[in-house]
Amino acid sequence: MAKVLTVGEILVEIVATTKGDGFREAQPLIGPFPSGAPAIFIDQVGKLGTPCAILGRVGDDDFGQLNLDRLRRDGVDVSGVEVAPGESTGSAFVRYREDGSRVFVFNIANAACGTLPATPHGRTVMDGCTHMHVMGTALSAPGLAARAMEAVEAIKQNGGTLSFDPNLRPEILNTPGLREALDRVLAQTDLFMPSGDEIFLFTEAQTEAEAVAELLERGVRDIVIKRGADGASHFDAGGRTDVAAIAVEELDPTGAGDCFGGAFVSFWLDGADPATALTHANAAGARAVTRLGPMEGTSTRAELTALLATTETG
Repeated sequence: MAKVLTVGEILVEIVATTKGDGFREAQPLIGPFPSGAPAIFIDQVGKLGTPCAILGRVGDDDFGQLNLDRLRRDGVDVSGVEVAPGESTGSAFVRYREDGSRVFVFNIANAACGTLPATPHGRTVMDGCTHMHVMGTALSAPGLAARAMEAVEAIKQNGGTLSFDPNLRPEILNTPGLREALDRVLAQTDLFMPSGDEIFLFTEAQTEAEAVAELLERGVRDIVIKRGADGASHFDAGGRTDVAAIAVEELDPTGAGDCFGGAFVSFWLDGADPATALTHANAAGARAVTRLGPMEGTSTRAELTALLATTETG
């Protein structure tokens, strides 16, 4: 069975219970919740029973232990997570605006998760994995990008596969070295998972169909476009598969795309057909938004089956 690896930030999220624009005055808060896009993704993979690991760093504090406890509980190999004495675990303070958008205050670049030195044990973890999942957030952080690229090269050289979720804002694409790193990863990608218009960040195409055709021609084997409330689509040489979203009452959308990605990768590696993988990934994303906290809505197979059964009979 494949073992999935990801590299990146592990942090806590603390959420304001009021709605508004920012943190210029005292707010009631709830949390801390385990978080970080790569951590949410890999937690979902582990919860589905797929062997998996993460490389990252946390501080020697309660926030770091909170994350390690959750990831271990859900089946993630955290032996490659360094606990850094004297450093603080990364954090994100989040407040929702009335329109549903979010404003963040981050402590990431100067926290333990902002760097990831090369270590012999980290390389051992890489060599024990057969699939690498790259999050664009790791490539945009200089302290993490080198380890992410090292893992990509190690796993691909050993005959493994690679999935890539850009997870990027267009305004940070001018970060020095980022575009080159993105292109290097895309050139080795087997499964590409952009959200909506992110697919246009990597081609000169004017339409989605043209962009998909160009990427398939360049060697990407499978493309999954996440469309949020409009569902998701899968493309490969055999054609296109669309699956509608599942209607749920949204409480907290943070992490939904990461849960979708973790579920799709797990089913894809298990040999599921595109419709089956998309259906379960959509269910994972839908269930995620019904829980407060970015990692609180990760799902087991039984939970996904139950949600899908309710949807079919509802």
